Amino acid sequence: MLQDKDIVNDYLNGLNASLKSYAGYISEANNAQLRQTLINLRNGDESRQRKVYSYSIQNGFYKPAQAASQQEIQQVQSELSAGQ
Repeated sequence: MLQDKDIVNDYLNGLNASLKSYAGYISEANNAQLRQTLINLRNGDESRQRKVYSYSIQNGFYKPAQAASQQEIQQVQSELSAGQ
């Protein structure tokens, strides 16, 4: 029998896979109405992903990595800016 943690993790994995796919579909959609529909679907999945992620943290199913320091954030920003 599946535990709540397993169900939540499976659902999150599915949502994350969908979100990755939407980027490709949206960028390749030539029809404006189809593109907007895909954007709306992606936005809905992003909202659901955030809610399930929060639920997962609150219930101890997931422990996020330690937050980056301000110095680490600035370093990444500098590296990304230099590449443009």
